[in-house]
Amino acid sequence: MREDNKLKEALFEARPYVEYYDRLENLVKKLWEEATDEENFLQLLNEEMERSKEPFKTDLRIFLQKFESLKG
Repeated sequence: MREDNKLKEALFEARPYVEYYDRLENLVKKLWEEATDEENFLQLLNEEMERSKEPFKTDLRIFLQKFESLKG
């Protein structure tokens, strides 16, 4: 799946609030490439969040919140 504006916009909006931006950016871009569609991307992201430890887990939550707020 190709990176689109929604992914870039969510990363941009999350940047001021996350502690490990580079790690977050690399992970979400990797998951985006692996995903078959947006729903699958969200599933992969949630699975990653379950495995992650704080404070990176919070970074993932912040990104997810920004990403989902761009849906409509």
